[in-house]
Amino acid sequence: MGSRGAEHPDFREEFREFAVASQGHLRRSAYLLCGDWHFAEDLVQIAFDRIYRHWNRVRAADNPGAYARQVVYRCFLDSRKRHRETVPLEHLPEKASPAEPTETRLAVLAALKQLPPRTRAVVVLRYWEDMSVEQTAGILDISQGAVKSMASRGLALLREPLAGLAETSGRS
Repeated sequence: MGSRGAEHPDFREEFREFAVASQGHLRRSAYLLCGDWHFAEDLVQIAFDRIYRHWNRVRAADNPGAYARQVVYRCFLDSRKRHRETVPLEHLPEKASPAEPTETRLAVLAALKQLPPRTRAVVVLRYWEDMSVEQTAGILDISQGAVKSMASRGLALLREPLAGLAETSGRS
């Protein structure tokens, strides 16, 4: 019998159900952060590994889903610190979904990739996850003022590359 609570068979099944139910949303959020479906899957798997190791505490939390999102965002930021020298293999085709991505989606994803990682995390948390300034600050372990500043700067940086998109879609 293991000393960790996550080793109990009921806890393993409970964790599995949680992982299955939350992986789609976590993967989409991770993709918005990193812009690569394979890396997004890796981030979610790393997060699930961390969550599983502390499942006793996580399952008792008010909102395990929020905790999981926090872990994914922190995994992303940790990966950016460790892999600053990594060169992306952009020549490999991405198979995101059977449907072709729209021009708008591609433009938004390309613009998000241009943001610094922490600013990108703030923008995705605030506007994709629809989190408050306080929640975002808590997840990223930064001040509320830093969240407001990075959100403002991130939106300003997104406006320029996306400005032509609004004009083009208005003509269609």
